[in-house]
Amino acid sequence: MVRRPSLAKGHTVAGFDIHRIGGRIGAEVVGVDPGGPLADDVVRDLNAALLAHKALVFRGANLTDESQLEFAARFGPLTKAHPTGVPSVDGKPEVLPIDGDDHRANHWHTDCTFVRTPPKASTLRGIVIPAYGGNTLIANQAAAYLDLPRELRELADKLWAVHTNDAGQPLLSTDRADEYRKMFLATIYKSVHPVVRVHPESGERGLFVSGFAQQLVGYSISESRAILDMLQRYVIRPENVLRVRWTPGDLVLFDNRNTQHYGPDDYDDQPRMLHRVTIAGDVPVGVDGGKSYLLEGDDAAHYTPPVE
Repeated sequence: MVRRPSLAKGHTVAGFDIHRIGGRIGAEVVGVDPGGPLADDVVRDLNAALLAHKALVFRGANLTDESQLEFAARFGPLTKAHPTGVPSVDGKPEVLPIDGDDHRANHWHTDCTFVRTPPKASTLRGIVIPAYGGNTLIANQAAAYLDLPRELRELADKLWAVHTNDAGQPLLSTDRADEYRKMFLATIYKSVHPVVRVHPESGERGLFVSGFAQQLVGYSISESRAILDMLQRYVIRPENVLRVRWTPGDLVLFDNRNTQHYGPDDYDDQPRMLHRVTIAGDVPVGVDGGKSYLLEGDDAAHYTPPVE
């Protein structure tokens, strides 16, 4: 029998409170100002809470780009805004604007898994929030792995998948969206990652599949799609999903190594703007100790610094 990690209903660490908001994923942090100076023990305990809960929500943080950058940098070196030609905020090369007029990530994905070293974690800051819709869903891939029947877990442990930014994600049918797509595909990346990733900090196993996973190594496209879709159904079970209902000024920190997220296109023509700052990650490692490798594109050194 595979046991799930035990999470307290709510607890206090380093002078602040962690309040769970989902049975398997998500907690709100109360008593921490992410825009202010953070002591090392606070950062340590926040990182421990991130490992336990996968996604942390800071309500009403009201950060600026500068303070968001400073907060994210406490958890590791930062990446640039994006590996491809997608532009950053003017004068802020590490800040990615997520503008609903340009692109709506209306699919499940893990950020930038098409490069060999995907991010460790991301911060999202709510700036312009629609009156309805525009939530962010975050799914726990470690919990999904534990949900798998034993025989399927044993199969998944052995599988590797090709991830690419040219995986046919949905985009808006507008001139701005067409231009965004051209920038997104300016460089084609293909990287091979384990379908089950061993978390570099916790040692926890989790599925590592998402919208960028296109084909399993050694399988045809149709065979790959059937297996990946089956695994994905475990990831997006309602009990594994947190729904973040934004208010302006909120900040979310989520672990990119064992989650997926989804921004539903359900807010009509209302404006929506988030800013993302991303923390650099290491090379994923599979159950057998094998490491991810590059098939196409460059090493993305312009985007992400190496992390041991």
